[in-house]
Amino acid sequence: MDETAIRAAFLAACELDVAALKPGNVHRDADGHGMTVADFIASAEAAAPALCRAGSPLGRRLFDAVTATRQAVGCNTNLGILLLCAPLAVAAESGSTVAAVLRALRMDDAELAYRAIALAEPGGLGDGGDDDVRQPPRLGLVAAMALAAPRDRIAQLYADDFADLRVFTLPLLHSRLAGGEGIAAATTALYLTVLARWPDSHLVRKFGDNAAHSVTREAAEILGRWSAENSAPVRRTLLLDWDKSLKARGFNPGTSADLTVATLFAHGLTRGAARLA
Repeated sequence: MDETAIRAAFLAACELDVAALKPGNVHRDADGHGMTVADFIASAEAAAPALCRAGSPLGRRLFDAVTATRQAVGCNTNLGILLLCAPLAVAAESGSTVAAVLRALRMDDAELAYRAIALAEPGGLGDGGDDDVRQPPRLGLVAAMALAAPRDRIAQLYADDFADLRVFTLPLLHSRLAGGEGIAAATTALYLTVLARWPDSHLVRKFGDNAAHSVTREAAEILGRWSAENSAPVRRTLLLDWDKSLKARGFNPGTSADLTVATLFAHGLTRGAARLA
């Protein structure tokens, strides 16, 4: 794919992300956590040129996209999105697979990725000891991600060649759309399913395991009730009420939202995930 098409797919995914009602996160029905829908759209528009720049190495894409985001909105709105979408963008441009892209990464990609993460200052980053992102990397990016994988869903994706996206989230999105569901509802269903399946690692970092697991249990309950309800207004009220509850507790399941955006981006790039395996 060419740069223009990849950028269009990325921007479309980011727009769909805020158009869908995703409880606990920023969406068109409710801002939250000191951020607005306008912040997320501005972030996507600022980051897209660097993220999708033809011929640019992955690390350079990440660092320049995070830098552009900070200049545009002054806060971290999209680090997880960029970390997940950068390998997809490189794979789409090269006609390769994500696995091949990850295998080809160099130490300078790790250095720039570390600098990007440190610049973004994600919530709950903490001290990584010998592998702290504020220090020069000792390992390549994939190896470093493998060390973080047990506690971070994005790192897990890097460690296993995006298996969760390839074999679970993307087929789930395709299934919902093939069943006649609109893209906004399918996005909400995808987000709720992800949140009900895995404790959100952003919540784990900020609030601990117990809080993250409690939100996962709530998500499973909400998903069941939402799926069983036929009335659109009742479904909407159910999600908005839970959205208020999550935000009142300061809970922002950001990693689940990041994986949702990456899945939407992959859908826009592939229309069938043929090159992701």
